[in-house]
Amino acid sequence: MARRPDTFETALAKVFEGPRRREASWLSVTGGETLITAGQPADTVYLLRSGRLGVFKPAQEGAPPRFIGLIKPGEPAGEISILAGTAHTSTVVALRDSEVLALSREVFLSALKDRSELTVELARLMIGRLRSEGQASSRPSVFGFVAARARPIRAFVERIGEHARMLGFSCAVVADFAPPEALDALERDHDVVLYVAEADETGWATFCARQADRLFLCGSAAEPPPHHPVQRARSAEARRLTDLILFRNGPGGPPATSARWIDALDPARWFHVHEAQDEDVARVARVVTGTSVGLVLSGGGARAYAHVGALRAFRAAGAQFDFAGGVSMGAVIAAEVSAGIPQDEMEARLRHAFVDTSPLSDLSMPIIAMTRGHKVDRLLEQAYGQRRMADLPLPFFCVSADLTSGHPHLHDRGPLAQALRASIALPGILPPVVLGDRVLVDGAVMRNLPAEIMRDVNEGPVVAIDVTRDRAVDPHVLADPPSWWRWLLSGEWKKGPPLVSILMRSATVTTGADLASSRAATDLLVLPHLDGVEIRDWKAWQPAVAAGESAAVAAMATLDGPLTHLRQRKLAAVPDLTGETDIASS
Repeated sequence: MARRPDTFETALAKVFEGPRRREASWLSVTGGETLITAGQPADTVYLLRSGRLGVFKPAQEGAPPRFIGLIKPGEPAGEISILAGTAHTSTVVALRDSEVLALSREVFLSALKDRSELTVELARLMIGRLRSEGQASSRPSVFGFVAARARPIRAFVERIGEHARMLGFSCAVVADFAPPEALDALERDHDVVLYVAEADETGWATFCARQADRLFLCGSAAEPPPHHPVQRARSAEARRLTDLILFRNGPGGPPATSARWIDALDPARWFHVHEAQDEDVARVARVVTGTSVGLVLSGGGARAYAHVGALRAFRAAGAQFDFAGGVSMGAVIAAEVSAGIPQDEMEARLRHAFVDTSPLSDLSMPIIAMTRGHKVDRLLEQAYGQRRMADLPLPFFCVSADLTSGHPHLHDRGPLAQALRASIALPGILPPVVLGDRVLVDGAVMRNLPAEIMRDVNEGPVVAIDVTRDRAVDPHVLADPPSWWRWLLSGEWKKGPPLVSILMRSATVTTGADLASSRAATDLLVLPHLDGVEIRDWKAWQPAVAAGESAAVAAMATLDGPLTHLRQRKLAAVPDLTGETDIASS
């Protein structure tokens, strides 16, 4: 059956092309301006005629607003709340200067009642949105790159375009004003459009900031941030679509001055780029094309050694990770990835820290915890010193649990050792970390596989490794615990008493709802079989690493193409209802 040419926009236009034209109002919305605010009564439906709108879930549980999709010309905003008779559940912000047609609730419902074809097209559009949620059509495709300082960035953005084309995407780079119809044609004919403005091109830079779906501010951490950088409106939603690129010089690691820029600009994400290193430029190209790969590692005590084996397999296969995050022991290993530590060196560091010296052997009277935590503190200090999270080569986050608020606490800036110490502070085993009025413990208590957080910061594939699925506690030890003298003489005391297993496992049990949520945000899930590895057995390096390696090899064998394009393939497989036959006659 042939596809009908009508759309919701054309159907609505037919309603208001006659005498009812006066019932509609035209509005011009400036880029960065809020059109709909979550929680407010739903009394107006908006039809976007030109520009671009962004939809955000409101901030909750201490987390910032979450970008969930785009509204493009010809699509409505606010119609679902009108039909449901509820307040708005999302905030809608103009990402560009936009023109909208505004209809009151009464006028909109009257139009639906009078014109059945409008109801059909609205149903088609709403179902299509639900079925295609997260598809490439709902993600940003126009990016603005604006120099925040005098350092030229045109050549850098041109190289990003070259790498985007090598990834299989059509890409246009725009460096000057052009007629609106020409810019519209570029956007229509290319997968990605990159606007680029130098620091002295004030008017053009302002245009780029207001017309791009997502904005990258570019500067050097060796210089202070500008006092008045070109930005979108400083709403919380606009900041979620503003990123920072910091150039670094020399062969060493990233500069330790990133915090000045991050504090001044408060970007959603930040990236360190060495222009002489082609891989850094390629990473930004993956970010803008939605092919960047995010790695998420779960907690699980000694069973987290399996993450090391999985990483060995991924790296041997040539996989590259662009974001990393985790919780508890998974956070410790993810930090090694973000710090750019080579595989062999990472394995040596972790073996020394956890296998050669049992981290939980400094037992104490259990007033606050079973251990004093001094050994863990020293290990983290030796590994990372005063290094800050914002200075890691790859974007990194870890999660702890805030016992004060009862919500997960996201760490993405501040001292790295302190954040990791909070994320691994298993209640009853390690003393909690007190930051101001916050009491922070192991993040696995509330979020043991934070894939949803990675999905919020990375639009490309999310690879998650979960080491908590199989039995983590030896039932024989618990059913017939050893006597105190045998426990001491055998050296088992270095693992901590069997009580430690119970506490650790209790803190890392994932509920069915949490697991379903994490898996929904994951594109490739690796589940090592660790039935023989006890959660507190810090000597079980070899079997855990081997299990992780074999599980990752098996997971990669299921792929039918490059890992970078995994999410593109999954989204392309989702049917688009807007291309199907009219639902009223099918």
